[in-house]
Formats: sequence, structure tokens, C-alpha cells
Amino acid sequence: MPRGQRANNSKPNSAGTLGQRLKNSSIIQVIKKFVSAYGWRAYAIPLLTIVTAWVLIDVASSSSSQEQLDTVGRAVATQTAKPTGKEGPDPAKTPFPKLPPTELPAGGTFTLTGDGTYRVVGTPGAQSGEGKKKTFKYVIEVENGVDTAAYGGDDAFATMVDATLTNVKGWTHDKDFRFEHISETSDLKPDLRIQLTSVETTHKNCGTDIAMETSCFSSEGNRVVINESRWVRGATTFQGDLGSYRQYLLNHEVGHGIGYANHEPCGGQGKPAPIMMQQTLSVSNTELYKIDSQEVYKDDGLVCVTNPWPYPQQ
Repeated sequence: MPRGQRANNSKPNSAGTLGQRLKNSSIIQVIKKFVSAYGWRAYAIPLLTIVTAWVLIDVASSSSSQEQLDTVGRAVATQTAKPTGKEGPDPAKTPFPKLPPTELPAGGTFTLTGDGTYRVVGTPGAQSGEGKKKTFKYVIEVENGVDTAAYGGDDAFATMVDATLTNVKGWTHDKDFRFEHISETSDLKPDLRIQLTSVETTHKNCGTDIAMETSCFSSEGNRVVINESRWVRGATTFQGDLGSYRQYLLNHEVGHGIGYANHEPCGGQGKPAPIMMQQTLSVSNTELYKIDSQEVYKDDGLVCVTNPWPYPQQ
């Protein structure tokens, strides 16, 4: 070998060989193409992705913390808040209204004058009772000129009559009686006409011996005359229980129609009033005695509670 000339028998540089392989690597080629295609955005997109993820995590954490604070705040407010406004009346300290027993309570309008003729209402078919001694066939009528729309219409009145006369607490508890709602024909006449009637027509049929609104049974035509003013307004004795009062009214006047002509006094302090007591006016024997001393009531101070049924314990 000539002097000064070095032998070239060393191994190839391994670093250069690795760099060459990486240069030719497909991954590097992809990256280069990506950078060449997108330029500076190739660096911005990953950074934006990281920042966006961080913001979302921060927002979620803040929302959770705020919800916890809100929950705690509401709980504290609930525990510390004091009720506002007025308290309702204590029923134990509220006296019953003192109204004259003979006056109509306040309420809806009613008809003063009808034309004296009647329309048949309701659907025949209701029936109840054994009738061992007597079956009472009845029809239901409303005086023309009386507008029943404000309290359900003609059918509502008829339905109340049927429901009352067929109730097990009513007159058919006595096995001697039976009631049948019929359709009147020339061959089939009713034993009772249950009639909702204007004030003036009621006065003509029932009289005005007592200067107050009442109902009655008239043997002329076997008419159960229901004063519409009472049907609409009720009676102070029933303290606004209009449904119970209407049941009483029907049972009381029908009672006269089936043979119970006399009234009946309160039989004991705090007991249910007899159905034939004049509960429209009072449930106090003394009060009824003051209204009409010729009646069956004594000035004995006994006061019953209102009762709409002949047999309320059934």
C-alpha cells in the first residue's frame, strides 16, 4: 500500500445507514406529505385539539361545582325561609253564622212566576222496594217557565228524584212500600206527581200560612210540590249542604204523600232529626214552637242534627 494512503477497509457508518432507512420510511413520507399539504396548519390543528379538550374538561368541572353550590344554596334557603302571608281561619274558633232560620240563604236565582203548566222530565224505569202494602207509581215534572239549566237541567232534577226514592236509606227500607217511575198513559196514571214549581205557584198550592218559603204535598192531584227557591238555595239549617237538603226535601214531602201527615219533633239532644221534622225551618224544638205553637213541638230546648233520610242507619 503506498505511504500516505489509508486503507479503505472500515465498515459503513451505521448512523448513516439508519438515517437512510428512516428517510425512506413510509411514516416519514406520510408526515412530509401532510406538512407539505397543510403547511402551518399541520402544527396548529393538534394544538387546537389539545386546547379544546382542556376547555371542555374545565367547563364540565365548573358546571359540576356550580350545581353543587346551587344545591347547597337551595337547601339552606329552604331551611331558613319563613312562611309569608296570612294563616287560614281556625275552624274550632269560628262560630256558625247566625241567620234567621226562616230566611232563604244567599245563592243562585230562581223563578218567581211560572205559567202553571208542567212538562214531563226524566227517564221512566227506576224502581225499588217490595211493596207488600202499596206501590207508588210516580212521574216527574217541571213547571213551564222554570229554567233548570243553572243546576244541571231537567234530567239532573229527575235523576236526583230517582236516586232518592230508590236509596236503601229511603222509604223503601219499609217493606210495605215500593216506588216505580212510570210513563203516564191513558190507562196508567201516577199515584204521585213530583213537581219542581215556581215560588208563586207553590204559594197557590201550599198556602202562605207561614210567611216563608216552604214546599208541600197537595192532595189535589197527589202533587209533591217542590219550591224551586228552596231547591236552588237550600236551608240555613243544612249549612250549605245543598245535596243533603234536596234529599231531605224530597223524602219529607213524599212522606206526606205516602201517609205520614203529621210532623215529628226532635227526639233527643244531638240525635238525627226525624225525616218528618220541619228541618227546612229548624232542628230545634223550641225554635219550631216559636214559629207555630199549634204544631207538635214543645219548648223543651232539644236540638237535633240535620238528617235527609227516613232510615239513616241502614
